[in-house]
This record gives sequence, C-alpha cells and structure tokens, in this order.
Amino acid sequence: MQTVSNLSIFAMLIMYMLSALFGYLTFYEKVEAELLHTFIKVYKFDTMLLLVRLAVLTAVTLTVPIVLFPIRSSITTLLFSGRDFSWTRHLLIAALILAFNNMLVIFVPTIRDIFGFIVMCLLTLNPFLFHSLSLQASIFLVVGVIFMIGSLLLITLDWIHNPPGSGHGH
Repeated sequence: MQTVSNLSIFAMLIMYMLSALFGYLTFYEKVEAELLHTFIKVYKFDTMLLLVRLAVLTAVTLTVPIVLFPIRSSITTLLFSGRDFSWTRHLLIAALILAFNNMLVIFVPTIRDIFGFIVMCLLTLNPFLFHSLSLQASIFLVVGVIFMIGSLLLITLDWIHNPPGSGHGH
C-alpha cells in the first residue's frame, strides 16, 4: 500500500501541475480558483469539457489510496491496537472514511477549500496524534491544532464574505 500511495501522490502531483499550467495558458487571468468552473463557462458542453471532467475524476480517484490507507491504519492503531484483525472493522472504517471524503467533495464549494481542510486537519495532526506522545510530538500537536483552527477560521470567513458562485475573491 505504501508503493500505491507513493505512485498515487506522484501521479496526482503531475496531474494537478499540468492542470494548473494548461488552465492558466488557456485562460490567463480569467482562470478561476476552480478550473472546472472556467471550462464550464467557456465550453458549455463539448468534448473538451468531457476530457476535463475525466481528468478531474481520475485525479479524485488517485487521491483515495492517499486518504484511505494512512487514516485507516491510524484509526486502527489508535482504537483497536490490541485486537486481532477483523475484515468487518477494516471495511467499516474504510466505508466511513470514504463517506466523509465524499461529503467533503459534495458540500465544500472549491477544491482549494478541500485542500485547506485536508492539509490542516490530516497532514498536520495525523502524524503526531498516532505516535508516542513525546515532548516534541506534543509540541507539534499543539502547533498543529492552532494552525488547524486558524486555517478553518480563515476558510469559513472566506465562505461568508465570498459565497461560492458570487465571483468575488476567487
């Protein structure tokens, strides 16, 4: 799974970099924070829009191992470390993580906000929550919580002051 996660991260990095580069080269200063919205405005419905949607679907599919594997292992280690392996528990944890992931995709207006949420909540806190709580890990945990709260506050204020679809600030 580590190899799958590494390949997935690399493929996702290449896809997002190519999307950013060609999105900018296609629309220049008219590109929005959500590239798919820009394509929808310009192309309405044609082959180019379908290709862009296929690329977005592929990118989202490639992120699943990145989200699923480390979080599921961390939750299993934290809550069920002394117990034998159970397929039911394994699949239930995976289903809950995927459901949460899908809810983020459905209800969070832009991918920028999803990345802000994921980076602050998962990447900042996850490594330090599930390791031995040494002094160094505790300091990282406290700093991570402070940054997470600040980031979520800024994302929420941005949603309030620049509602999705308003055309302001994005």
